[in-house]
Amino acid sequence: MTRKQNRGRGKKKYSIWILLLILTVSIYSVVRNIDNKGGSKPQDGFVEKTYKKAKRPFRSLKTFTGKVVSIKDGDTFEVLYDGFAERIRLAEIDCPESKQAFGKAAKKYASDLCYGQIVTVESGGKRDQYGRVVGTVITQDGINVNEELVKAGLAWHYKNYSDSELLAEIENKARAKKVGLWADRNPTAPWQWRRKNRNHR
Repeated sequence: MTRKQNRGRGKKKYSIWILLLILTVSIYSVVRNIDNKGGSKPQDGFVEKTYKKAKRPFRSLKTFTGKVVSIKDGDTFEVLYDGFAERIRLAEIDCPESKQAFGKAAKKYASDLCYGQIVTVESGGKRDQYGRVVGTVITQDGINVNEELVKAGLAWHYKNYSDSELLAEIENKARAKKVGLWADRNPTAPWQWRRKNRNHR
């Protein structure tokens, strides 16, 4: 075998080793990049994106459990259930609107009661004209959020849609104690406020 042939074989072996090294580095880079994308933060972000942007399916929900992820106002929440943020409208009560007196107080009180907590929503499958689940919200501690808002004087018993004797009694006690909005001599009911402002649009 000549020297030229030996040199040729040596160059071929050297080239093969270089190619193997480049291939190994490339595979390592790809695997590392995949691992970096698989952390807890991106996974959390995926859940956020799923329930915030995905279109809610219309479904009949009678009783379900989920996490309160948003308080829109005193009587409207969002509860995360099965990957979707279901809007909840508290049944049988009506809180002051956000621009009304005690509207912000009602929202804060509702937030203190259940924001970030796991709650049970009892609705009987009802939804209102806006697609919200209409129901009663119960915390893990057994607190009835609907009743507590009325008890604190931060919601009316919505008699147009409820004949609950218990809520009527709770409201009467709140009125007698002049707690919350009942401290005002003549508070405006939210349905009256909505009607008035709708006519002025």
